[in-house]
Order: sequence, then structure tokens, then C-alpha cells
Amino acid sequence: MKIKVGNKGNIKVLLAFKDEKIANIDSKLKNYIEEKKLFNGKKGEIFTDIGPNANNIAIVGLGEKEKLDGQVLRIAAFNLAKKLASLKVESANIEIREIENFTQNEIIHLLSEGLLQSEYVFDEYKTDKEEIFEVEYNFNIDSQIEEAEENIKLAKDIIEGVFIARDLVNIPSIDMYPETLANNAKSILEKVGVEVEVLGKKEIEDLNMKAFLAVAEGSDKEPKFIIMKYLPNQDQKPLTFVGKGLTYDSGGYALKSPNGMVTMKSDMGGAASVIGAMYSIAKTKLNQNVVAVVAACENMISGRAYKNGDIVSSMKGTTIEIINTDAEGRVTLADSIYYAATKIDSAAVIDLATLTGACVVGLGDFTTGLVTNNQELCDNLVSASKVAGEYLWQLPVQEELRDMLKGKNADLTNSTGRMGGAITAGLFLENFVEGKPWVHMDIAGPAFAESAYNYIPAGGTGIPVKTLYLLAKNFNK
Repeated sequence: MKIKVGNKGNIKVLLAFKDEKIANIDSKLKNYIEEKKLFNGKKGEIFTDIGPNANNIAIVGLGEKEKLDGQVLRIAAFNLAKKLASLKVESANIEIREIENFTQNEIIHLLSEGLLQSEYVFDEYKTDKEEIFEVEYNFNIDSQIEEAEENIKLAKDIIEGVFIARDLVNIPSIDMYPETLANNAKSILEKVGVEVEVLGKKEIEDLNMKAFLAVAEGSDKEPKFIIMKYLPNQDQKPLTFVGKGLTYDSGGYALKSPNGMVTMKSDMGGAASVIGAMYSIAKTKLNQNVVAVVAACENMISGRAYKNGDIVSSMKGTTIEIINTDAEGRVTLADSIYYAATKIDSAAVIDLATLTGACVVGLGDFTTGLVTNNQELCDNLVSASKVAGEYLWQLPVQEELRDMLKGKNADLTNSTGRMGGAITAGLFLENFVEGKPWVHMDIAGPAFAESAYNYIPAGGTGIPVKTLYLLAKNFNK
């Protein structure tokens, strides 16, 4: 897809609010549309009059003016792109209008993002590949042309990171395991200037990451600890992302059902998102130090696998009673987060994980649940998510929930049962942040979609790459 600035294109594209009188079109066509009630500007609605003897125009609905937000503009552009590609339109001229509360550059960025989202397809394992018809889009503006071009490029760089995360999640576990995840991180990130270090089992043992190793022990695939560093500033503490990297989760001896295992390639959605975010951060040359770490392994069954009732230690030395081997993500994250807090001089730590079904039950498929020890950091993350069009919700914390994590035979228990499970999972991780400003993101719902919605495809979604990027962009401002 080509997105440019200029007054070119085979068809003219207009943006219209609900029930708005449409200007700049042929009077006969306007009367015909109104008489037949062919278009009323509903959110995401597209009207086209395209062909050899037509007016060659498309009108895009933005819904009610007072309800307009960035998400509406993204969806409108996505729907437009899908429609014009299906009609084999070669080029389009989008007239950028004034919209209250949005600058011209914001409008161009949001529309560019929606257009680009329409191109995502994952067909690596299909013999018949989906044909993508390329449309050239031109934004028709009279001023701030250079800034507009910069915003188009910015949108492309961010969406590339989103697509990287989607691809990593969508590759099945037969091909995506700790070694290949690490190799992908190196090949994707090193070309944009991110330093990537991969630790093998011996080096993980030297770090005393006993919790991580306990989960990994049941698999024949060697665990990998992936450290990604983007450090443009010499004297700045980094913002650190910690992504859950379970490349497959069978549940271990708390075995999942067949249906429950089908999508478990997605249990490394946190790892995929931090890799995608690191790509966009480096590609756009943000002036912010950022580090990301991933403990990559599989949770499998074998004679070596850890079992329900086991007690394991951790890098910190805290002991963990394993009540449920299917609550493995928090066990690997315990060592990952402790590494981020102690081996990296992190200014703040954000961990993200497809952690609990409880979060999906409580918040639904589209919303990330948050647990934090630092309200300012959490507020900044939520603010970033609102700009990104990704949904976050802070979960309530009470001291009684912390008490539930005390183990009967060890320092901590890895599972407190169903009630408040998303919160107690986050509070379990709090024991390993060593007082660093921290937010836990439970992305179990939004990281993987059973079916497409808005501009999000079925499968890996790339959520919350955009939120992480925007948090990093504004971290020291």
C-alpha cells in the first residue's frame, strides 16, 4: 500500500458525519442518495459510486460528531480500504476536512493507521495465498505537508510492530518454540539497532532462575532467556518490558482439555508484543532507553515435569508451592521480573502476560486488566492506551487478597483458586518487583481474537504494542 500527500487519485473520498448534508458532490447524485436513503453517515458506513460512467466518489461515515474519537477514524479508514480494494480501485484522493478537537496531523495519522491495518493477512501455511490488491491513497491537504508525511511514516513504523507481534503469535508451536522465538527476536530487532542477547539453559542455571527452569523442565525444547536492549542515551535508566514467553502451554499435569489447548500457541502473546514494541521504538528512533526480557519455554508433560504439590525456589530465593501447574506463567515471570528489577537498573517495569482466564471472565475479550504498585505509572499507561485505541482497566486491590498468596508449606502459593484470580495473579508478581514502579498487564482476553472485529483480525491481535510504544515515547516527559 502506498500512502502519500497530494491531489491525485482516480476517485474522490469524502468524510461525513451522521445526517450531515454532503457538500462537494454532484447535485443529482446528492439528491439520489438522500431520496433513496443510501447513506446517512453512520460510523463505518461506506457509499461508493464508482465505474466508467459514475461520479467516482466514495463517502465514509464517521457517525455522530460529538462521539467521534480516534477509534472511529481508524475503523472508517479500514472499512474504506477493504471496500476500495474489493472494487480494484487503483488510487484514491482523500479530502482532509477540519474536525473539532483533532489536528490535521492527528487525522492523517489515524486514517493512515486504519488504511494500513487493512493489509494484514496471515497465510504462511496456506497453499493458495490471498491476493492483496494495492491501492494508492493520497491525502489532499494545502499545508503542513512535511509534517503529514512524517505522520504517515510514523503510522507505518508502528503498524509494522503490530504486524510482527501478530505473526509471532500466529505461527504454530511446531515451528515457534523457545529457540525459534529467540532467533526471530534477533533477526527482527538487530536490523533496527536493538542489541539482543540470548541465554541458554546453562546461563539460566547460573542466574539461579529455578522457578523458570521448573516450568521448562517438562519439555525437550531448551528454554531461552531473551534480553533486548535499545539504549540511545548514556545516562538514563531504562523502562523495562517483561513479556510472558510460553510458546506452548499444555497445562502440564493440570492438563488442559483438547479445546483448551488449541490456541495455546498464543500463550507467548506478551513476548510477541514486547518484540513488536521494541521494533517500533527502535525503528522510529525514540529518545528513550528501553529494555525487554522474555523467559521462553514450553509447559509440557514428561517424567521430568514439575507436578502439582511441588515446591520450587526462585532467583530471588522465595519458595513457591505449586498448587496448579497450569498457573505456570506467573512462575516464569517471577524470575523474569526479579531479573528486570535487580540485574537491570530499571526506572519502571511493565509486565504483560496472557495470564488468567479470570481476567477474561471479569473484563471480557477486549480489555486488559491492570495491577500496580504505582498509580502515576498506571495512569500514564492508561492514558497511552486511550490514544492507542486499546482498552485497559485497573483492578482493585485489598490487603486480604495479598494474604491469600501465603503458602501453607512455602513462602507463596502459585494459585489461590477462582475468586479474584486475575488480581491475586498480579499480586503474586508484586513479590518480585523489589519496590520498582510496576504495572502488570493481563492480556489474556485481547491478545488473541477468536473472530475478527473492528480492524482487528482473528488470531494474534498485536495488542498492546501501540500502548507500550506510546508509554515509551512519553515516559520522561
